[in-house]
Amino acid sequence: MSTLRTDTFTCVRCGLTVSAFAPDGARRNHCPSCLHSLHVLDHAEGGPSECRSRMAPIAIAVLREGDWMLIHRCAGCGELTSNPVRQDDNQLILMRMAVRPLAEPPFPLEPFGGL
Repeated sequence: MSTLRTDTFTCVRCGLTVSAFAPDGARRNHCPSCLHSLHVLDHAEGGPSECRSRMAPIAIAVLREGDWMLIHRCAGCGELTSNPVRQDDNQLILMRMAVRPLAEPPFPLEPFGGL
């Protein structure tokens, strides 16, 4: 018998009402539409965070196993966190973050033109 899960939260950026569980049943902590989150856990010290500021998605990291992680930075205190990408997350935003280092490298590309 499956259990109906009705936990929801409201996205701090776009206002979407979001299920706290992804379609595969995994727990989620960010909006699948805009990928923003709320700083509710203190990852450095453990336990709840008093910050409660918006966490903006800033990058994608890929683990050795191939799993994608969403990197957030807190707009209030600057803390960085990583959270698993979920199957219904906005693929366009994910791909834009993934290719940003190639599209906007921190060094000039002209020296590579003659190779």
